Formats: sequence, C-alpha cells, structure tokens
Amino acid sequence: MKRIKLVVAYDGTRYCGWQIQDNGVTIEEMLNRALTKLTGEEIRVTGASRTDSGVHAKGNIAVFDTETRIPPEKICYAVNQYLPEDIVVQSSEEAPPFYHPRKCNSLKTYEYRILNRRFPDPVGRFYSYYVHWPLDADKMAEAVSYLKGEHDFAAFCSAGSQAEDTVRKIYEASVKRDGDLIMIRLTGDGFLYNMVRIIVGTLMEAGRGLWEPAHMKEILNGRDRTRAGTKAPAKGLTLVSIRHLDQMPREERNTNDWIDYTLLRDETETGARVRMILHACRESERERMIRRSMARAFRDGAEEFLFREEGDPEWKVFRRQTRNPSDSQKI
Repeated sequence: MKRIKLVVAYDGTRYCGWQIQDNGVTIEEMLNRALTKLTGEEIRVTGASRTDSGVHAKGNIAVFDTETRIPPEKICYAVNQYLPEDIVVQSSEEAPPFYHPRKCNSLKTYEYRILNRRFPDPVGRFYSYYVHWPLDADKMAEAVSYLKGEHDFAAFCSAGSQAEDTVRKIYEASVKRDGDLIMIRLTGDGFLYNMVRIIVGTLMEAGRGLWEPAHMKEILNGRDRTRAGTKAPAKGLTLVSIRHLDQMPREERNTNDWIDYTLLRDETETGARVRMILHACRESERERMIRRSMARAFRDGAEEFLFREEGDPEWKVFRRQTRNPSDSQKI
C-alpha cells in the first residue's frame, strides 16, 4: 500500500466546494470517482483545504492510499483523463505513510480579486468580485498591515465555526492595485471559517473611507464578529498554494501587544523538536499560549516540545507521549 500526494487545481464555479455533500457535486467527489476508475479500487482522498462553494484553487493538496502499480509520478497524467476540464491534477508523488495534509505544519496563501471599475466584466465574472464604487487600495493596504503577526482572529470568523482556538498567525498580508484589479493576498499558518472573505469585506470598508485604516487594530482586538465587515462573495477567492514544514523558517519571532516569543525548529536523532522561548506575555494569556504552541508542535509531528522563559537557563521538556505539564522534566 502506498500513499500518494496530489497537487490539484480547479475552477470552483460549478462545484459545491471541496467536501462531499448530499446536495451537490464537489471536488472531492470528482477526484474519488476518477481515481476509482483509474485504479479499480475504492479510493477516498483527503484534502488539505476544504474550500467553500465557488472558491477556486491553484495548489490544493490531496492524498490517498492505493495498491496500484502505476508509478506515482505518472498518476497525475493518467487520472486527468477521467476528470473534467475544470479540475486538473498538476503533480503526483509518493508520500510517507504517516503524511496527513491537514495535520502537518503548513502555510496557506490565498488571493482575493476585486474588479473595481464602472462596468462589470462578463468574461471574468466568476473569478473576481465586481465593485463599482471607488476603493482606495492604499488605505486597504495600510489596514491589512495591522493583521500581520499572531493574533486572535475571532472578529473574522463566521458563526458555526468548530474551531476551539481562534488564534492564527499571518506571515504576509498585502493589497495591490493593477489597473482595475485590486488583489488582496494573505499567507498564514491557518484560517478560520470564512476568515479571508470577512477580512476582504472589512478592508473594503476602509477602501470606501468609512473609517481610517488604524481602526482595523480596534476591530481585531475587539474579537467581536459584529464589528467586522460583511463576508465577500466566494467567487473572488483562490487558494494559491500550500507550503509545508521543510519550506518554512527554522526560527521565527512572534510579537504583538500581548505576547512576544521565539520558536526554534530542528531535528534530533529521535525526531523533530520545537523550542519556545517566552520573552514577554500578558499573564492571562500565558498558559493558553504555551499549551497551544505545544499542541501545535505535536500535531505537526514534533517528538519534543521544550519551553523556557527569557533569563531562565533551564528548559521544561514535554514529549509526545507525556504532554501534561506535571510530567515535564528539566535539562
């Protein structure tokens, strides 16, 4: 049995999102059908990002297990014969048996396109959101800059989200205008339910001059969904890429109003290790952030999580099988 990793691109216009549903055709369903026909096995894929209805992708990731003798690198060519023109498998390769696309450390990049001019574009209507009133892209760019870093994004999460933790880290956030097109790009370690589309709707308020860009910081810190803007339509959103741990920085500094810490990632003889140095932290957030960082490290495959506060020479060590702080030991 082999585990195969696919990179998938699709036009989401006529699909009810990624995940299989009873009320419409989905990307996951089409991939399952095509791979089942190709291999003669009952195939079920697992996707890295379960995009919503109407959302597009240039680089989503999916995996499946198979006993097929088709060489892994040839599967992409073969399966595309069974797929419609609006779904394309761009590459295929064998992955480690433990690889899970939603349980590994990754960065996702999304882009949202707004067509900002007097008249709509009938040709590109499914790939951008048409807005006829003037938008100031410079003000939008200033507003989005307040979202960089690690924050609690509860204000940008739709009701019905199953996320227990609403803290995420945004590595890159930009707004650029190219003629009539305004492109909003966000790269982060994860996104809440409808988070990107709500951010876009909020940025458009800044672009219309309803409030000054610095007000974005108040919306973010308020953690109140009613203070953010409306959710932008799905059709302007594209999942651009997903990058995994080996493409991420080995050292990163995280700083905002309530916490300041450094994460160090390295490899040891016993496996991956994550070390956290806490420089400063709001006392009410301290335990939650330590536990969250530890849980994420283990989720992403680390065998050890080490923690110390700045000025303390000794590390508290937590191993995958003994996560409880009472089981820690010092080195």
